[in-house]
Amino acid sequence: MRPVVRETYGPADLSAEPIFGGGFINFGYWKAVDPARPPGEPERIRSQRDLYRHVLDAAALRGPDRVLEVGCGLGRGCALALEEYGPAAVTGLDVHPQQLRRARELHTDLLRRAPDRLRFVQGAAERIPSEDEAYDAVVSVEAAQHFPDLTAFAEEAARILRPGGRTAVASFFTVDDAPTRPGQLADLLETYANGLDLARPVAALADAFSAAGLTEVRVEPIGAQVWPGWDRWLSRWWAAGTWPRNFLRAYEDGILDYYTVTAVRAR
Repeated sequence: MRPVVRETYGPADLSAEPIFGGGFINFGYWKAVDPARPPGEPERIRSQRDLYRHVLDAAALRGPDRVLEVGCGLGRGCALALEEYGPAAVTGLDVHPQQLRRARELHTDLLRRAPDRLRFVQGAAERIPSEDEAYDAVVSVEAAQHFPDLTAFAEEAARILRPGGRTAVASFFTVDDAPTRPGQLADLLETYANGLDLARPVAALADAFSAAGLTEVRVEPIGAQVWPGWDRWLSRWWAAGTWPRNFLRAYEDGILDYYTVTAVRAR
């Protein structure tokens, strides 16, 4: 685990920041939120839950499915999946022990009521502690920007998916592999300058899925439903021109976008 990741999700506890109200740590999917009105806490939480719904829909969850979320954070998305989609079981995987401790504390009641349907385990995206063909769906919501090795993650996803299993990943990537992109993002955004977020093109993940033997690889840009709403929410705390507001600028300048990447393991 890189030191900046350990600090951000450990002692610094990013989930406690008011911009991530509701216990989800993501930028949100704002399609259902009225852009003409300043967003409040309910709209913010709706956007975060809707990002999970978008990803879970993309993974085409079914009742008998066993689901793994890679980078589960506080486990809010795991709980949402169980409550709204009804899969057989959900496992939340996170590399950070403090995040897992918070997830278990937050979901004490659910873990007690459904011990066979929800669990949280420690592990890295590049080395998932699971036997082969253990899951019907592998999902990840706004965590892949931290993964050091997308190729290793793709190989692990292919290994643990059952034939016919699906994977759906939502995160932000550079729009292409131009060598200037990492420097541009480091100049605009502190999270790229300090190494918390890693600048990779979305094609790197799509190609890694294909190379790992997954099929039906699709890349869907969803930035229009993420960046403007995220920026409206950030405007409550930061003025235009401050670094957190530069996510929208990077999108508008054609440097960065938000994507859903899906793939299937052939039967």
